[in-house]
Amino acid sequence: MPNYKIPIFSIRFLSLIAFITASPFDDANANQRFDVVVDRYFDESTRLSPVGATHMGDHRFDTEQNDVSSEGRNRVAQFYQEILTELDTFKATDLSRDEQIDRTLLQHRLKSALWRQEELQEWAWNPLMYSGLAGGSIYSLMARDFAPLPDRLKSAAARLEKLPKLYTQTRSELVPKRVPRIHAETAIKQNRGVLSIIENMIEPHLDELPAPDRERLTQAIETARASVDEHQQWLENELLPNASGDFRIGEKLFDQKLSWTLQSSLTREEIRDRGQEIMGELHQRMYALSKEIYGKRFPYTDFPANPSAAYQRAIIRACLEIAYQDRPAADEVVAAANHSVKITADFLRDKDIITLPDDPMEIIVMPEFQRGVSLAYCDSPGPLETGLKTFYAVAPPPASWTEEQVTSHLREYNHRSLHNLTVHEAMPGHFVQLAHANRNPRKLRAVLSSGVFVEGWAVYSEWMMCEEGFLKGDLLMRLIVLKWYLRDTTNALLDQAVHVDGISKEEGMRMLIEDAFQEEREADGKWRRAQLTSAQLSTYFVGYLEHVDLRAEAEKRLGAQFDLKTYHDRALSFGSIPTQYVRSLLFDLELSGN
Repeated sequence: MPNYKIPIFSIRFLSLIAFITASPFDDANANQRFDVVVDRYFDESTRLSPVGATHMGDHRFDTEQNDVSSEGRNRVAQFYQEILTELDTFKATDLSRDEQIDRTLLQHRLKSALWRQEELQEWAWNPLMYSGLAGGSIYSLMARDFAPLPDRLKSAAARLEKLPKLYTQTRSELVPKRVPRIHAETAIKQNRGVLSIIENMIEPHLDELPAPDRERLTQAIETARASVDEHQQWLENELLPNASGDFRIGEKLFDQKLSWTLQSSLTREEIRDRGQEIMGELHQRMYALSKEIYGKRFPYTDFPANPSAAYQRAIIRACLEIAYQDRPAADEVVAAANHSVKITADFLRDKDIITLPDDPMEIIVMPEFQRGVSLAYCDSPGPLETGLKTFYAVAPPPASWTEEQVTSHLREYNHRSLHNLTVHEAMPGHFVQLAHANRNPRKLRAVLSSGVFVEGWAVYSEWMMCEEGFLKGDLLMRLIVLKWYLRDTTNALLDQAVHVDGISKEEGMRMLIEDAFQEEREADGKWRRAQLTSAQLSTYFVGYLEHVDLRAEAEKRLGAQFDLKTYHDRALSFGSIPTQYVRSLLFDLELSGN
């Protein structure tokens, strides 16, 4: 870890350390002492990140904006170091297994955050983290009814008034020559999304406020509009012309970030080798399934005994083409996703293979400030909220696309692919999994979630649904799901190929289109995403492998007593924690490395 030079520890922290070292604590109350540290972490970290606190469900700081200045970062780093020092006063053997896991989770998160700040330094080159913060600060107040609307509008007014300071700090911290051009271009597209939040979620409710509050909010809106426009001008006229950073983070940073992200023993080379092996296996499985589909349509086809790779891919593409013809119109995607939610939920209730939450969920058009990275996402309420909506957000085709590009997009997201997208994002993927996680009484488990566990579960859900007979075993659905798993595998390979191997766009597009059967718009979007992110695209592939291994172990241990619903509910009951800790809790095993 980097050696932070923090001159003065807080008096509160020094007093606590003195108290700990001077008091005759015994092992029996170590868990209680640990809970005090966790409470302090939640209390102070939310003060340091008001926008994150709102999203989490702590509404004490809804009128504040994050301090993204160097001074603000230093305060966060100092606090994290203080908590790490406190955590080091505990012996793992003195804690219960639950506390051991939570301690490890918190240590990992704090060290990872410090590494990102000191080594990765996105604060200097990634404008998307700031555009997401600006938009999220307002959206998180208005999207859910966690408080009466007038109260939320007053909080929004306070944050809108503080947007100029946030943008000023942003411009001060970003170093244009370090900003990759693709990041600058995407920030330009996202920035004005704040205005759409104001127009669609705030202005229609102005008349619901008493005159003084309405006047303040009206003025705050004007202040925000002016600051958004000023920042837009800076993005277009200052940042973009000077953005000359490399979007590739390089071997050293990528390997370190991969390790922090995955919390797995798998190395980049092992992921590459396993991915290439599985890609070959998937091609064979897709060809075998396509022969069956093709043979039903053309029963007199004489398939060669030793088909070439080109022949196999031609047959696969011919069968995928059948699925592509069954697609929604551009203005029907959200309606189609709603239909998918209904049929997947009905299937899960009929099969009774997992407990479905009663939590409300709504499919929405993705807010503008979030577009440009992925087609869809699941936005669950914070772990401290109860009974609020989850949003399954879907991005519409950009207005700038040609008719040919829109068609390419809709071919990729045909009706069966939309079903699979819904499985991944909602039923029984992210929506169901996160609802289970938020019911765990240990809130650290939901707040410090593992992307590997979360994404791995969603990918596992896709093929599990097919195994259980979704769409009555429809062969084209199975082929689409295999294609999606091939996508996850290819994405993991693309992730490291971009940031470490220096693959060109032409080479990347060839891999995505030829090896993974993706449509041009999907491949182009994934190339963009691989430039804008790093290590995240590997979580789907690695997480799926871990979930498959975990279920296989459960089946082996339990034998005839294995019950799928019981397994699913219990595996999700521990929160969104790394799979190795779920395994320890699921099978009552000691933790390794503690």
